[in-house]
Amino acid sequence: AVVSTQSTGGCEGALCSLGDSSLVKWDIDSDVREHSFCDLPKRSFPTALRWNPHSSGNQVGVASDQHVRLHDLRTMKCTTVIDGAHSQTVRDLDFNPNRQYCIATCGDDCSTRFWDTRNCTRPLLTFSNHSHWVWRVRYNLRDQLLLTGGSDSKVSLLNVPSLASVDPVDEEEEEEENKSPEKEEMREGILEEYDKHEDSVYSVAWSTADPWLFASLSNDGRLVLNKVSKEIKFNIIL
Repeated sequence: AVVSTQSTGGCEGALCSLGDSSLVKWDIDSDVREHSFCDLPKRSFPTALRWNPHSSGNQVGVASDQHVRLHDLRTMKCTTVIDGAHSQTVRDLDFNPNRQYCIATCGDDCSTRFWDTRNCTRPLLTFSNHSHWVWRVRYNLRDQLLLTGGSDSKVSLLNVPSLASVDPVDEEEEEEENKSPEKEEMREGILEEYDKHEDSVYSVAWSTADPWLFASLSNDGRLVLNKVSKEIKFNIIL
């Protein structure tokens, strides 16, 4: 049975599907399987599949059990393993859209973790931002912001400036910034929590049209739209 599917912008017409013990790459246009391999560990429990936006459609990340594996679709081999990424089942992962080697994971241990895939011995940061399983984690295009959704019926807005990419600043902008009064730094960690759901939140997503708008979906079918507060927005962009 397919657990998750994702299409990639880096390789048009391609689709990956994740089953109990196999990862399959499809050619959507011809409806023919391009590649299939079954090197996922036996009796593993795959839970999430995400494309790496920095790999031109050649790499995907797979979460199964307590581990995360990165697979190269050109060689059909696992290239990186985050062994024991969480103490319980890893529910989701997401790639930083701006930093090549940074990923976020979440799981049944109520935590959200950040990793550098070049050195997976320990997480860069860990937040215990839910009181029950964390089902989803999603980066904003402004990669200091992330959303998480959990079985505690809450959606959390996380701020991780220490791991975010730095926007290029030209000399004039830098000079104006130096003249302006110093703004208050936002704390790292949870910025806001949203409790408009009455059941487990299984999915969260950022709008592709408005970077400050997001949606969350809970087990009872309730879809909630929210916006990042103006205070947080202006603190980031000004």
